[in-house]
Amino acid sequence: MIDLHCHTLHSDGTDTPERLALLAEAAGLTALCLTDHDTLGGIPDFLAQQPKVEVRLLVGTELSCRFMGRSLHVLGLLVDPTDARFQDRLAELRGRREDRNRRMALRLAEVGCPVSLEEVQAEAETPLLSRVHFARALAAKGYVRRPQEAFERLIGDDGPAFVPREELSPGEAARWIREAGGVPVVAHPGRFAGGSFNWDEAMRDLQREGIEGLEGYYGEYRAAEQRYFTGLARRLGMVVTGGSDYHGGNKPGLRLGAGRGGLKVPDSLLEALEAQRDRGAWT
Repeated sequence: MIDLHCHTLHSDGTDTPERLALLAEAAGLTALCLTDHDTLGGIPDFLAQQPKVEVRLLVGTELSCRFMGRSLHVLGLLVDPTDARFQDRLAELRGRREDRNRRMALRLAEVGCPVSLEEVQAEAETPLLSRVHFARALAAKGYVRRPQEAFERLIGDDGPAFVPREELSPGEAARWIREAGGVPVVAHPGRFAGGSFNWDEAMRDLQREGIEGLEGYYGEYRAAEQRYFTGLARRLGMVVTGGSDYHGGNKPGLRLGAGRGGLKVPDSLLEALEAQRDRGAWT
């Protein structure tokens, strides 16, 4: 079994890259792809574990896009970590994230829940701040009882303190990923727009923009969702991938490689993914 979607403390997870490699080995996985948001910062430490483990350690990232007025996440799987242009592009995305964080702190003050960026940073073990870290800071200051409540009441996509950041189009994300030698894949489509979205035509639109695959196996999917998305990928001739979306302590009860308990991503999906990559990156 493999896992092609997980996060470390370099974005919004809680484990180090080294620990993820060891957890994958302990779980008996044959391959693990690290996909932190907007960064390859954890990749050097992650790949440094390869001589110590049998599980294949693979390179990826997760980019946020704007699609149909909502945020859509696109995985860049098997990208080249030495690609300088891609690294520069990721740095630009992190700059956009920092601008959004400054504006979100101002918005929180306006709605009566002031929290400074220094207080948010105190809740993170990485310079890359996300809404997860805002949620922790809001809970630490007593504005909410638990971090999840911060998303429900304040900083979720429809919350009064939510601030969207300037995001890529799916076509831009696909081009960046392909130019870095990777494969662009829609992450957890079953969680888009609250999970009630009909993907039949929309996925065709994304395919025309350069998206080449979708996450048909996911750590929190129900069996019916898995059947639907794997079937949709087959009908469209798209690559199927799968992963737990492991975040360590930020997603309690969700295990690397196993999700909520029933996730089993077959090795054969990696073979198809590598074949798609080998058809050639854009120039």
